[in-house]
Amino acid sequence: MTLLLAIGLNEYLVVGAALFCAGLVAVLSRRNAVAILIGIELMLNAANVNLVAFDHWRPGQIQGQLFALFVLVIAAAEAAVALALILNVFDTSDRIDVDEIDTLKG
Repeated sequence: MTLLLAIGLNEYLVVGAALFCAGLVAVLSRRNAVAILIGIELMLNAANVNLVAFDHWRPGQIQGQLFALFVLVIAAAEAAVALALILNVFDTSDRIDVDEIDTLKG
């Protein structure tokens, strides 16, 4: 508990911003669909870090934790749908390069 009090809100926000920037770089620079999906997950986790950090500095309320739980559920559903699409594309074209994929028709 004392370590948590020694770390301020600014440090959590810096970590969240760094995670978000790393995810954004991964989304914008990668051509592999799985790497783009990992970048999106990093950005969602950065939002969760910020939500829980803000919630910690508002004692007696749990809205930040509930929003973080909601984001985790949405991220799991998004990952399941995206991986199903990626597997479908790989099954039909034997590649998952997003620049070469223009349609989902076989």
